[in-house]
Amino acid sequence: GGKMAARVSGGENRLVSLPLSRIRVIMKSSPEVSSINQDALFLTAKATELFVQYLATYSYKHGRGKEKNALTYSDLSHTAEECETFQFLADILPKKILASKYLKMLEKEKRDGEAGEDEEEDEEEEDEDET
Repeated sequence: GGKMAARVSGGENRLVSLPLSRIRVIMKSSPEVSSINQDALFLTAKATELFVQYLATYSYKHGRGKEKNALTYSDLSHTAEECETFQFLADILPKKILASKYLKMLEKEKRDGEAGEDEEEDEEEEDEDET
């Protein structure tokens, strides 16, 4: 929606819908970041906005929401699970399941875990194949 963005006053900021101050706070929360260049802030905001649009559009097109003309959480989590591009979001957009089902899964994991106790491996986040 270009209309939303246009209402924000102040130079180039109106090219972005997301609040720059909030994005600055998130960027500053990283210990490596000391100062933030205005252009870097703007570009990060714009890139984030475009990414969110891309995620939403993709999820809508590939989701069940199309019939209802709606985008649902499960469309998003399905995208995070099925589409390689968005797989890194799987932890942030977990599939919603019933608590009872979750407890059963935990029980099963515990049982399976006791079988092979010594080979505990941490999932490494670095080894994403970028193909």
